[in-house]
Amino acid sequence: HSIQVQNWDKTITSIPTHKLIDESFKNWKGMTQSGGRRIMRSIHLDLDSVAFLDEKMLERMEKIGLLKDYLKQKKAEIAEHNQAQGIDEKDFVNGRHLTNIGTYRAYIDRYLQDHTGIHHGMTTMTRQLQPGATGLPLQIYAFTNTTEWVRYEGIQSDIMDHLLSILPEFGLRVFQYPSGNILGSLKNL
Repeated sequence: HSIQVQNWDKTITSIPTHKLIDESFKNWKGMTQSGGRRIMRSIHLDLDSVAFLDEKMLERMEKIGLLKDYLKQKKAEIAEHNQAQGIDEKDFVNGRHLTNIGTYRAYIDRYLQDHTGIHHGMTTMTRQLQPGATGLPLQIYAFTNTTEWVRYEGIQSDIMDHLLSILPEFGLRVFQYPSGNILGSLKNL
């Protein structure tokens, strides 16, 4: 006995009924009915670029509209904590301080909240995954407000294009293995 299933590309596949019990399969109906399609992409950051925000960097960050409220609230929270603990903040080793990666994460969260292609009734978050040989993965987890494949890919690509392009503003670099241009520049050393 077999069951015929219409695939996403309109082709028909015959599946022996015992395969439905023996193996797992994806049912896309839930995604279609929810009205959102998941984005789960990571940007691997070069760990050597992670740093505390100095005054100059903080001044630049305060000019970014999406970060104004975050920075105001976070600076007050950190100052209150450090003051309550009697911490001398002149040295970054003491107390709590803003970092470029934490501020970038906050920027991503606000960028996604502000994006018209994101389904705001579903989970949206930015999180750090376990660092490793490929740097620190910063995972973007959100849902688009469409399930249509081409529109979904367009929204996802636009978001990733923006997040990768703005990364240097935070003093961060993407991790990548040495290749062409990097290896060529090493020869000149």
